[in-house]
Amino acid sequence: MIIVDIIFDHSGKGNAATITSKKDVPGSYCGEIEQPQTFMSETSSVRIIFQTNNFTDQTYYSFDSRAEQETQVYLRYGQHPELYPNRRGILNPGSYCDRIFKECRLQTCYVQSPAYPGVYPRNLKCNYWLNTKNKFIKLYIQNEEFNVDGQRCENIITCPMRPITSGAEYCPYDYIRIYDGKNASSPEIGTFCGMGKFPHSIVGTSEDLFVEFITSPAGPLLNTGFHFNVGVMPGHMQTAGKKNGSCDWILSSEHLNQDHHTEGIFMSISHWYPPHTSCTYHLLGLSNQIVRVYFPSFRVNSIESPVTSDWTGDCGESLTLYDAAEPDDTKIIKTFCDTFSKPAEKHDFVSTGNSMFIRFESKTGSYSGSSLYYWAHYDFFNNTKFGTAVPDTVCDEEFVSWKPSSGYFRSPVNTLVYKRQGTVTNPDVKSLPIVCRYKFTTDIRLFARIVLRIESIQFKDHDYRIPIEKDSNCWYSERDKLLIWEPEETNETAFGVNRTVINQSNSNKINGLCLFNNINKTETTAPNTGGIKFISSGNSLNVELSLNPLYAAISYFTHDVPLFEARYEFVHGPLCGPSIIQPVDEGELIFPRFDAMGFVEPPKTLECIWEIRVHEDKDLWLNFNQINFVSDSCRDGRLEVYLPSRSADYPFMSACGHNATALKDLPLLTSKEVEEAPIEASSSSASVIGESSRHRHNGRRRRRYVHVRFVGNAYPHKSQFKIAWSELTHLPKNQDGTQRTARRTAADFDGDAECAFSCPGDKRLCLPARSVCNGVINCPGALNDESPSTCDEWYRDGHPRTASTSFGDYAPSSAVMLFGAVTAAIIVFGVALFAGNAYCRRRRPTSASGCRALADSRSSDLIYSTDY
Repeated sequence: MIIVDIIFDHSGKGNAATITSKKDVPGSYCGEIEQPQTFMSETSSVRIIFQTNNFTDQTYYSFDSRAEQETQVYLRYGQHPELYPNRRGILNPGSYCDRIFKECRLQTCYVQSPAYPGVYPRNLKCNYWLNTKNKFIKLYIQNEEFNVDGQRCENIITCPMRPITSGAEYCPYDYIRIYDGKNASSPEIGTFCGMGKFPHSIVGTSEDLFVEFITSPAGPLLNTGFHFNVGVMPGHMQTAGKKNGSCDWILSSEHLNQDHHTEGIFMSISHWYPPHTSCTYHLLGLSNQIVRVYFPSFRVNSIESPVTSDWTGDCGESLTLYDAAEPDDTKIIKTFCDTFSKPAEKHDFVSTGNSMFIRFESKTGSYSGSSLYYWAHYDFFNNTKFGTAVPDTVCDEEFVSWKPSSGYFRSPVNTLVYKRQGTVTNPDVKSLPIVCRYKFTTDIRLFARIVLRIESIQFKDHDYRIPIEKDSNCWYSERDKLLIWEPEETNETAFGVNRTVINQSNSNKINGLCLFNNINKTETTAPNTGGIKFISSGNSLNVELSLNPLYAAISYFTHDVPLFEARYEFVHGPLCGPSIIQPVDEGELIFPRFDAMGFVEPPKTLECIWEIRVHEDKDLWLNFNQINFVSDSCRDGRLEVYLPSRSADYPFMSACGHNATALKDLPLLTSKEVEEAPIEASSSSASVIGESSRHRHNGRRRRRYVHVRFVGNAYPHKSQFKIAWSELTHLPKNQDGTQRTARRTAADFDGDAECAFSCPGDKRLCLPARSVCNGVINCPGALNDESPSTCDEWYRDGHPRTASTSFGDYAPSSAVMLFGAVTAAIIVFGVALFAGNAYCRRRRPTSASGCRALADSRSSDLIYSTDY
């Protein structure tokens, strides 16, 4: 039986039936049916041709017909067909079923088999051009009835129903074929036939799909065809990047900057893709950046619409994140699989370098997108390090003196640090503070000290459990804080110089400083002040930024203002000699150390900081002599003396080339002046921390010292000076108010007594016997312990005189005789030197180098160095 849709053409040949389908021979229906079937024509006229080659009394057919309006055929035209006259597409002129659909939206385009919802005709080839306004065109056929060659006969035993099948080899008669593009030369998505509810929708990669519908010349009067809706896959967002191929992307920070965005987005594949598909995302930042990826939404589903079902193992589809610029199995951050992975929403995955590589792989393919549904955000963070990054840490840095000897550093520029909690090995631990450590190390052969200047601290206020007035232990406080200390293996306690700092708690480390109050940079950079200044006593120093994990992310993530800023400098080079000089009765310091000149190149700039320590209850007398600066300018050379009992912002004494003589009038420094100031604390919130308060705790007594600082900026090695000092005992007064005098008895002559000799110029000062008449002036003033008359009296008759001994006539002492012998030797040496110079001037120029060497050897003897 043949059923043909026809129209009548009265164009000039009378009444002639013209078949609007494409072929001269229409297809035919054959076989038997027991249940009524419906044919719903596409035109207003139908021709039925019944033919049999073997007619018997068992051969028969019957039918009835009626005409229906479009509004009555709801399944074909939908609601309100008058509003959507092209809902079924625009019929291609001269064809029976070729239709064009433009800018489809949901419920505005119905893709149907001819004669739908009735049985479709035979011997058809229908073409459908589908188009949407946006990308990812979607055929909404999931759970729709689909019946294309689903049954060859009504008897389900003889002709079992064919399930919906994909593949040309399984669909030899009737089928639809879908192409991902505008025509049949586009990639083929699939060939489908069978009967049932379609299990999935189909999503294209662009705005166009091309569909072919083919029926065999003969077939049963059973199959009712298909009905598809056309729309766009929702939720798609444009990715800012460069696309290579079908699904390989380069997503860089430059692309974000060009679009004025701070973060980018990419989503899981939402369109069809064939088996063994691999899609990649290369996230590329600048050289000083790191990459972060997190998933606001992530779902792991089973594979519901595979193109092939041959895969039966785990990880039919997977998403792998690499901490590298290309796939590297040794640098996998995380792999998600469709069979066993848990989703990871709102978890940060961070690279260690400026690249992260993400690869999606599917062994099964899909008609409607990935089983791993994710919505990924990515951004880039400045990970600039001012020192050397410490491996396996998030923000630790190390500064060494054999690299830049001075510089700037600050809290992490990468604010993602403040969001990350726990440790590298266990980043999910939320109770641990966020800690960044900065370690400064110098080789003693290069520098002996580290000078640290904290320029600013900018912590935010939080609602801590313990009020600030009750939080007395900064080191164990929950507050955001900055810690500075020297390693405990250093036996020498640190020298720290601080401005007056309010509300800073005392430290619990012997040689450390704990800061939690803000310091304004504009205040600390005023003239003559360098903020909080900390000078190490040894060759290593630690700085630690410690933040409360409960508030760090909220307060400091994406907060560009530095939490602290600081500068460091490695000082006290080999020319300076030892940095710490232990207490002695009398000592001297000579600069420069010429024995170091042969091992190091003379520096262009130099800073030396000496710590001269003093015995308990001793006064100190400093004597500067043989001072020679490069020039009169203080920029070329400057000597400063700092006392621990005074403000560290200003030196007790400062001298340059133009006022070097002022150093000779330096007064005696009393034991109170060379002692650290006591801690002053009150029950209120104020706690003044000076450079001494950091060291006085756990029963320690306050330290006693003087700091001498030399700064040279122009050939500092050419400056020369010698500092001699003596410790003196300051005699207390008697009960009656008279000045107590020094004891001078024979028992004191062994040198053990600390006050055996009173200074001639000031009877309140005294020396031990071992320091009298030993060739070093230890008493200040014109009358001192080395004058000939004093020494003659001291050594008359081979033993010292007592305090009551009168000064009368006496025989020349052995000291006077020794003095005369030394004077004669100096005179002889001077005559010989004069003769040698005269001889050199008369010699030929070729011998001048030898004389110059002789002169240089003599000049080097003027200042010598001593190991302390």
